[in-house]
Amino acid sequence: MGIGVSRRSVLKGSAVGTVAVALGTKASAVPTGSADIESPLIFHSPEFEPFCDQLPSLSTLSGNEITLTAQVGQHAFHRDFPSSPALSYRSGEIGGGYLGPTVEAHSGEPIMLTFENDLTGHPLAADMDMTLHGMQADFRANPPTSLHLHGGVTSPESDGHPELLVMPGQAAMHHFSHGQEAAHLWYHDHAMGITRLNVYAGLIGNYLIRDEFDTGKLGNPLGLPAEEFEIPLILQEKIFTPTGAQNGRSTILIPEGSWEGGAVGDVGLVNGKVWPELSVARGLYRFRIVNASSASVWNLHFSNMMTFWVIGNDAGMLDAPVAVNAFRCAPGERYDLLVDFTGLSEGSTVELRNDEAPPLPAAVIGEVTMPLFCRFRGDSRRGFTGGVPSQLRGGRRQRDVLAPLEQPTVIRTVTVSQQLELRNPPAQMTLNNLTFSTTDVERPRQGTVEQWNIVNTTPDPHPIHLHLVNFRILGRTPMRTLEYLIRHPQPVIGNKWTPSPDGFEAGPMIAPAPWEAGMKDTVRVDGGTVTRIIVRFPTEDELGFDPDAMFDRLPSAVMTGGGMTGGDQAHQGNGHHGMSNHDASNTGRLQGYVWHCHLLDHEDHDMMLPYRIVP
Repeated sequence: MGIGVSRRSVLKGSAVGTVAVALGTKASAVPTGSADIESPLIFHSPEFEPFCDQLPSLSTLSGNEITLTAQVGQHAFHRDFPSSPALSYRSGEIGGGYLGPTVEAHSGEPIMLTFENDLTGHPLAADMDMTLHGMQADFRANPPTSLHLHGGVTSPESDGHPELLVMPGQAAMHHFSHGQEAAHLWYHDHAMGITRLNVYAGLIGNYLIRDEFDTGKLGNPLGLPAEEFEIPLILQEKIFTPTGAQNGRSTILIPEGSWEGGAVGDVGLVNGKVWPELSVARGLYRFRIVNASSASVWNLHFSNMMTFWVIGNDAGMLDAPVAVNAFRCAPGERYDLLVDFTGLSEGSTVELRNDEAPPLPAAVIGEVTMPLFCRFRGDSRRGFTGGVPSQLRGGRRQRDVLAPLEQPTVIRTVTVSQQLELRNPPAQMTLNNLTFSTTDVERPRQGTVEQWNIVNTTPDPHPIHLHLVNFRILGRTPMRTLEYLIRHPQPVIGNKWTPSPDGFEAGPMIAPAPWEAGMKDTVRVDGGTVTRIIVRFPTEDELGFDPDAMFDRLPSAVMTGGGMTGGDQAHQGNGHHGMSNHDASNTGRLQGYVWHCHLLDHEDHDMMLPYRIVP
């Protein structure tokens, strides 16, 4: 193997790399040792030599009929370590090993996607917690899946409902109508109680919707880099075993097979490789970034703190590019970037880095900042020579500018919380203090505009994702959280708890950052704040389908709890029932969508609720 480098070494070496890039010098060697004492309470990856793997180019898939198959395979995450088990989506000879191909579709042109589960075991089977909602004893050998198109305007039966399980040997049909403008969506697993493990193991892929403005071709009306100069980047963090295999655990404090509450990684990956490098031509690039991690918000920047531009996020383009030196990106969020490497001389390098500290529970047991994702090395090629556009909407051959925020007719308070108790495993996470099996769900009406006041009583950020709809961020207001909790004590889980945040403000509302403007489907709800969003719930006529239609589970997934291992007493009283009873007849029918925290450990236990968009 090559000389190893720990994450602390990389963090210390960043200052050297930054000076080198700023001066335009050749890249210097990264330090190879560290005297820091690592926490004995957490697992640590082996030392990896950075920048010895080239950034993988993800294969592309298109057509009006597509088949994706979830498979177990082998993947080498780093040059110096052997291949190890991983999951992937494969389409014929395209893809396989780890992650899935990038699907390209066109606005208004439907696709019929057949999803097949061909899993024969699971690389993280030992980490499955059989006390979680809906888990079944044989899932270690026969893992369930459910394909969700994140950000898609999708009918309920095709949305990847977490209880619409596709078992090994089964297939499900998904109709994607693409009734939306060009945007960077992504598809990933969404199976109840096991999403965090399926996604971590590799069930992720990009999904790019094109339109007549953002065509994905050179010479497009927006003047954007395209083809070889447009690169999707799937960002992740992981912990690896000494042999270079994926480790689904982060701390020795919680036994194997028990839910942890959030596994923060110590190594950065891009497109499935540890700390890769990409040779870049001298010119402008477009990077389509998704935070596909399970647990971490990142503050992304380049090692020389150079300016770059955010041109879009979850659901499409901003009105105009926003110049930044850094931006925060939460799990589930996508950001569309323009980066100019014109000034990067041949052989010089610059790194994509993170300096956001891990969430408090991880920091307490010794986790430190995961500092690095990848490196870009200048070469002699001439790249895309077009400049950064002055505007992206409102001009000739562009979409209209973003509409002003609509006035809500309903103001709805929802809560993000965790019981205040010291316990191992950690206390259960909830929305509205309810579990997924509740029937007390939000029921916004079709055609109405609502303001959701999302109250986060925890100290950590939670990215909240609403299926089907897009929204705008109104702002975030700091709260006197302790006073709020004293005045409104949180009851036993299972009792709805949504006290108004009015009167508990600790300061004025802070407007969203300019790069958070535009239509979103995932919002970062910071700890100790109320985050306000404005969301319009579309009508059946606008959608072309009934968002409140009932639909059937696949036959083998019609369960009444008899084969389930999760129960009321699991996790010392904070466990779950079997499958939920959102269909009163328990015939296997489902209805509606879900909203949830996109920290996937939280989503699995139990920070996810159904909701319905009613006539």
